[in-house]
Amino acid sequence: MSPRFKKAIKTVISHFWDFEDSRTSPQTKIALRHLYHYYTDRARNGTPLNIPDTGLRIFSQFEEDGILLAIFATIDVKMPGVFVDIGSGDGINSNCANLALNLGWNGVFIDGNSSNIKKGRKFYNNHPDTWGYPPQFVEALISKDNINEVIQKAGIVDKVDLLSIDLDGNEYWIWEALTCIKPRVVIIETHTEFGFESIVVPYNPSEQYPGLHPHYHGASLIAIKKLAEKKGYRLVGSNLYGFNTIHIRNDICENLIPSISVEKILNMPRNVERMKVFDEIKDWKYIRV
Repeated sequence: MSPRFKKAIKTVISHFWDFEDSRTSPQTKIALRHLYHYYTDRARNGTPLNIPDTGLRIFSQFEEDGILLAIFATIDVKMPGVFVDIGSGDGINSNCANLALNLGWNGVFIDGNSSNIKKGRKFYNNHPDTWGYPPQFVEALISKDNINEVIQKAGIVDKVDLLSIDLDGNEYWIWEALTCIKPRVVIIETHTEFGFESIVVPYNPSEQYPGLHPHYHGASLIAIKKLAEKKGYRLVGSNLYGFNTIHIRNDICENLIPSISVEKILNMPRNVERMKVFDEIKDWKYIRV
């Protein structure tokens, strides 16, 4: 065995040692695959998916990991899938991380913060589950003028399964401008504090949270739902607190994952409470859609 080959083996072993993490353990992977096949079998038997029953958190901020797993099993996306994560941060605490690390998905993480990109790239390039074919990391300040070019340059334009958009402000405008991909599923940040208003904060290419006010950003759920419908998607659910809403393309499994009303999300007790903060900014400038 050559010294170079021995060194390569030691490097791989050290990667496994460094990344002993229950989130990507064999037990976790086995459990997730069992879940995947459980939901697949239910779908084949014609049993509709009840999204609130599916949530669990591994890498996602809340229970989005479980919801997305159940959705992709139900609509029969063959592993591994492809994702695009816009506003990904470091890509570790992400709606796409569990898919990449535990289920073999690949795709692109896009963020405007260089330290996030550096951290994420190092993590995935060295992780034992992804070092052989790590996802791309693209540093870019996303605007509605460059979003299509950024994704096209990454070479991901066909058969995208998941689009995640979390920009703390311009989500509506970026999704509206995005035309180069037609993902099966979209998870997008929604501003539930705007309640039943159909409004969007005006586009600001230099938007940075918290901006003028920590609650003056983004779009209401009704505005996002209208945009989704224009683009051929239906609202099917959200995370527990309603601010990450999930939309599925209309040509996919409507009998198994039907649309839901905005009331089902906005009438959650927390969201009813959160709507009170809108009083502070109700007279500010909005675009009604």
